[in-house]
This record gives sequence, structure tokens and C-alpha cells, in this order.
Amino acid sequence: MFRFIGRRLLVAIPTLFLVVTAAFFMMRAAPGSPFDMDRKLSPEIERNVMAKYGMDKPLGEQYVNYLKDAVRGDFGPSLKYRDKSVLQILGENYKVSLILGLSAITLAALIGVSLGVIAALRQNGTMDYVTMGIAILGVCIPTFVTAPLLVLVFASKLGWLPTAGWNNGALPNLILPITVLALPQIAIISRLTRAGMIEVLRSNYVRTARAKGLPEHRIVSRHALRAAILPLVSYLGPACAGLLTGSLVVEKIFNLPGLGKFFVISALQRDYTVVMGMVIFYAALILILNLIADLLYAMLDPRVKLA
Repeated sequence: MFRFIGRRLLVAIPTLFLVVTAAFFMMRAAPGSPFDMDRKLSPEIERNVMAKYGMDKPLGEQYVNYLKDAVRGDFGPSLKYRDKSVLQILGENYKVSLILGLSAITLAALIGVSLGVIAALRQNGTMDYVTMGIAILGVCIPTFVTAPLLVLVFASKLGWLPTAGWNNGALPNLILPITVLALPQIAIISRLTRAGMIEVLRSNYVRTARAKGLPEHRIVSRHALRAAILPLVSYLGPACAGLLTGSLVVEKIFNLPGLGKFFVISALQRDYTVVMGMVIFYAALILILNLIADLLYAMLDPRVKLA
């Protein structure tokens, strides 16, 4: 297993290198600069500002210098947020996205797996059609539609929940954004679980278990479910990374100080260093969670060998 982890980490290094390279040159190719939205600077002051951040040097030299600093864990200062480094911005705002993401993926996994199992056990029945119909709606309706609708109903009309804001993570402020984040994942997870359960329930070892007289709930919980969620494990790696780093739309709509909101603002303001730091953080998180998913896959399926 340790050899497998070592190989995956070696593969992750060139992958991160390609991500950093692509993000760096794409950001520099975008029109505008971080200082265009400030008041007009004189040519002398503008040259001094560019020199302070090393942006007066040739693009290739800027790239090499950035790589050297990134390898040491220094992503540089923010070009827009005064007296703040990229690591400070990440450290101050990751907790919001972490709380939202973990809560949403946990809720989605519990509800999605349960709905998928029920739909599989009642295949081609009323419950199956209802569950899959809801799942299709969850996949088709984007979050930028779901979020305003929920705000309109539960916040504006009924007044049960606040419309936006963080409020130090108070539960009423978390309900709507977590629900909006979880709904698409519930739909996908339920469909994956249903497909896996239907296939497993038709397998020979499940037929054998039923022939031996094992109770249905034991067959489902101890034998069928373990094999049915294998495709789900592979999916949850990148899904968790996406939710943990924050939803760009949801955090913007609900005015939450998470990584997603800062990513959007920094991209619009051409804050190169903050965007680059968040891209690296997101890419590294995806690689780590995919590695964890592969390890869990091997634990659930003894046929998979980690050499």
C-alpha cells in the first residue's frame, strides 16, 4: 500500500506543475491588470508598483520566480487586499467552506444512499419513479436557480430563515446554503446508489444469501450495500473537493465569506496571487481526496490490490 501511495504522490507532482503552469499563463493572458480598478496612477508610480511585485520583469522570469516561491510554500502577497498574504486569506476563509462542504456532503450521502437503496428495492414501482424523478430535477436545476427560489419561499415569504449572511456560523444561516449545495449531490448519489444496488441484488452471492434464509435487511446492509457503493466512492473524491472549497454561486448569493466568494472577487479584480493560491489549493485537495477514494475502494472491494 505504501508503494502505491508513493507512486500516486509522484504522479501528483507533475500534475500540480501542469495546473500551476496553465493557471499562471491564463491569468497573465487575461486583459487588464490588478491596478486598473484603482485610481489612475502616474507612469512613475505605476512603474514602482509593478517593480514592487516583480511584474516589471519578463513573463518567463516571473513564472520561474513564482515556482521557486510556491515550492517553499510562499504564494506571495495579495495584490488587492492590503497587508495580507495569500496564505492568510486561505487560513481566514477556509473554515466557512469547510463547514458548508462537510455538512452538505454528509447530508447528501445519508439521504442519497437511502433514497437509492429504497428505489432499487422497489424497482419500477411508485417509489422508484418518484425518487428518480426528484433526482432528475435535482441534476437539471442549477444552484443559481434553486438558491433564489428557496430564499424567496423560506426567507422572504415565510420569514423562517435569514436571507443571507454568516453570523458566526449560526444554524439558521447555514440551513439554506447547505440545502442548496446538497440537493444536486443527493440527486447524483441516489442515482449511482440505485444503479449499483440493482446490479448487486441480481448477483449470485445475493441469491445464495436469500436461499440460505438471511433476512432482507441483513442482505442489503451487510452484503449488497458494500458492493453497491463502490462507484459512489470514486465519485465522492472530486465531489468532496468541490464542496469543501466552496461553491462560487452559493457563497456569492448568500454572502458567505468562504473561498468560493474570494475566488470570484479575486478573479474579477485580477488578483493573480490569490487566484493562483486557490487553484493550487483546489488541485492539491482533489489529488489527496482521489487518493483517499482509491484506498477506500480497495478496503471495500478485496479484489482490488494496491501494489
